[in-house]
Parts: sequence; C-alpha cells; structure tokens
Amino acid sequence: MKLDERHLVQLAAVVQAGGVTEGAALVGLSQPAVSRTIATLERRLGEHLFVRGRRPLQPTPLGRQLAELGQTMLLASRRASELVESFHQGKSGVVRVAGTPFFMDALISGMIADFQNVNPDVRVDQSYAYVPELQAALHAGRIDLAICPIDILDEGSGLRFEEILPGRNVVACRSTHPLLLKRKVKAGDLLDYPWIAPPPGSPLMADLRSLLLSLGATEIKVRYTGGSLTSTMIYLTGTDALTVLPHGVVFAFRKEKTITALPVTIPHPERALGLLRLSDAPRAPAVDAFADYVSGGFQSLRHLIKRHEEAVVWGG
Repeated sequence: MKLDERHLVQLAAVVQAGGVTEGAALVGLSQPAVSRTIATLERRLGEHLFVRGRRPLQPTPLGRQLAELGQTMLLASRRASELVESFHQGKSGVVRVAGTPFFMDALISGMIADFQNVNPDVRVDQSYAYVPELQAALHAGRIDLAICPIDILDEGSGLRFEEILPGRNVVACRSTHPLLLKRKVKAGDLLDYPWIAPPPGSPLMADLRSLLLSLGATEIKVRYTGGSLTSTMIYLTGTDALTVLPHGVVFAFRKEKTITALPVTIPHPERALGLLRLSDAPRAPAVDAFADYVSGGFQSLRHLIKRHEEAVVWGG
C-alpha cells in the first residue's frame, strides 16, 4: 500500500500540535482539508489513527508511528525551504575562488575567514594560479571568481573586471635592514644586496625587470627564487636580501613589524588588483555575496593602504 507523503506530513502536524485546527495552521492548510486527510487515511488503512473521545488528540500506536515518519518529512521540508531561502540570500552555497598566490595569502585569506564568520554555511574552495590559467579556469567553469592583477582585458574576452586596488610596488626588506639607516637611499644602493626573485609566472617578474631598467642595471644578485609567500617572508626576515612586492602585501604584515618598504620610489605596474568573472555567469548568490564582501573590504582598506605607503616610502 502506497501512502501519500503529504498526508503523513499533515498527520505529523496534527500529532505535534495536539489538534486538527492547530496542525492545519502548522502546514498552512485549512482545518476541513486536514480533517479530510485524516479521514481518508483511516479509511485506506482500516484503522483509527487517534483514540476516540480524547482531547487533546491522542494518537493510536499506528498513528504515532506514521506521525513519526511524517515528522521526518516535515522537518526535511522545512529544512529545504530554509536552504532555498538561505541560498537566495547568499548565506549558503559554495564559492570557488582562485588567485595569484601572494595576494591570496596576504590579503584575501583573512577576508575569507571574516566572511565565513558571518556566513558559516558558505563553503569556500580556494586555489592558486596566475592570470592565463585563471582566465582558462573561468571559461571552463572550474572556478567562479578570480582575484588577480590585470593590466588590459582583451575585448571580447567574455570576462568582466572590477578593480579593488591600484597597482603599487615597493622594494621590501626586513625591518632591521642596513639601508634603513641611510638618510637617503640611492638607486645604486639597491644593487649592493642580494635579491629574492618572484616565482615563475608571477607578474612580479616583469616588475623586477622594470626595476632593473630603471636602475640602469643588466643583472642583480638573485640568491633565492620561486618560494611561497611564507617562505619568501621567512627568507626576507632572516637576511639582508631585497625583493619587489605589491605594497598591499607589505601593508598586510605591518602589525608584525618584521618587514617594511625601503623609502625609494620604483616603477609601478600598469595594472590593478581586482575581481575577474564571466560576463554571462549564471546567478550564484553566495559568489555575489563574497565578491561584494571583498570589494567592500578593499574600499575600507584603500585609504589605510595609501596612508601606509606615504609613511613608509615618502615619510609623509
């Protein structure tokens, strides 16, 4: 015998509420409709579902067992409704985000943590890549959002870019570096120390070459290359080596007071950090909510980052 699941849900509501009128209100139906459901069930089963003459209604053993099954369905239905509402509000779902390693580790990972403190039902899957791989991943549907530096977005790329931070580079060093004792750091002074080269594929490599051209040098002493942000920071704080970093990355470590920027102006890249997405991406409320959170976070940080740059680079 096949029973209608909706009838079991209504039975569960009546048992839970202790009355037909109250049970009908729980499931958003009228009292006559629920009364007909109970009567239909009893006729089909050939059994009473409630003890006659008892108020509040008292289920029979069979009525109680069926109501327990209906209660499971009722709870599942409510959970499904809550899930749908939460999804539409961007409070549940999955966000697949990828980006360039240094920016993701220094600035975005903390924002992910803060976002999930407010939205604990949103799962974030993070990965690393540089711009060509990020664009390919977006088109292939492997990620929903990329956070990366972009200079020119090709027309007809099918992508849209929202700037969140202008491109600004600095020469980074440990906070006790000898060059910080000089009243004025000259360009040639930078060539007296070893350097950390960015990982292969990083846009910082092109920035390092631009720096070399601005210094009139053809080569520098590279002692370490290809490390993660963590290993680069450890190496930087343990030696007198120098490296080129986005100022935002140095800003992110300002409270540790282990690294800083040399007070010397260097060429800035013709690009900006931003959010990259498919122009015609299907609506994903959790992705939109996360993107808005990151964008809003950088709106709050921009003036702080600018003030920090003026203080450490220009002594403003």
